[in-house]
Amino acid sequence: MTNEWNAHERKLLRPLTTPAKIQRFLDEEIAYNEEPHGATCYSPRTVLRERAAHCMEGAVLAALALRQLGYAPLLVDLEAVRDSDHVLAVYRVSGRWGAVAKSDYAGLRSREPVYATIRELAMSYFEHYYNPAGEKTLRAYSRPVNLARFDCAPR
Repeated sequence: MTNEWNAHERKLLRPLTTPAKIQRFLDEEIAYNEEPHGATCYSPRTVLRERAAHCMEGAVLAALALRQLGYAPLLVDLEAVRDSDHVLAVYRVSGRWGAVAKSDYAGLRSREPVYATIRELAMSYFEHYYNPAGEKTLRAYSRPVNLARFDCAPR
């Protein structure tokens, strides 16, 4: 199996030259995957083909697109109680953290790279993170996970 992108995939990814353009692509070109929670975990290739993603699927695609721009492919999990977790693709510019994310709620999408720490970035989501009962549910966040650690060694 090859890890190279086909011509159609390259055409879709080529314009994604900034984190803002990656976010716009997720918002405007990728529908929110409405499958029941946990029913899918699309690869970036499948997201591009199906044009649908939930937060984890969108975060992995965003991390891949950020990696193609020279950023480390980092994910952060926002952990909730009585609610679903949320996953962000995070990046740094001049030592400041920003995020790209897929959500059906605009308040849980991107953040500009202005946060000094991952904690500050995670806390910027607190006011927007609530369940259908109106409870604020964000309780913890993960350290950034570098997806490069899962790269396959050449055979």
